[in-house]
Amino acid sequence: MELNEAIKNRFSCRRYLDKPVEKDKLNRILDAARLAPSAKNIQDWRFVIVTDAPLKTKIAHTAGEQMFIADAGAIIIACTSNSDYIMRCGIPAGTVNVAIALEHIALAATAEDLATCWIGAFDQQAVKSLVSIPPSATIIELMPIGYPASKPIHTPRNDIAEIACFEQWKF
Repeated sequence: MELNEAIKNRFSCRRYLDKPVEKDKLNRILDAARLAPSAKNIQDWRFVIVTDAPLKTKIAHTAGEQMFIADAGAIIIACTSNSDYIMRCGIPAGTVNVAIALEHIALAATAEDLATCWIGAFDQQAVKSLVSIPPSATIIELMPIGYPASKPIHTPRNDIAEIACFEQWKF
């Protein structure tokens, strides 16, 4: 799938088929994350891939009972291993680095005819406990990934003129 097509087809999936994601697809998708840029090339992202059904259910419970998460073939728990580094602009690098890698994952998954959803509503400590993530790491997002059981739902997007201007802030 061509990049612009993947960008247009990506959607936040909340219904998945009961079908595992093939290991080779997961590896290609994780390779896309591995190739993402990071501040100072620190590559501080870490991913825990959960495919075990009972464990996926426990994770879904920690995410505000969003049980569709457990239906996905896998859940990617995206972490930063270096939450201390602050970029000169004042923004924590780990959060940005992981977000970039996750969007590489989302687009690579779309190219593999899979779907994802960004999940920021979860209990950090509970998820860490379930999968033995150390206190030094921070979970940035959960991302279920799997075969969609629903058609893409594309939400309205603002026009370019509403989100971008040139040379000076003109909003």
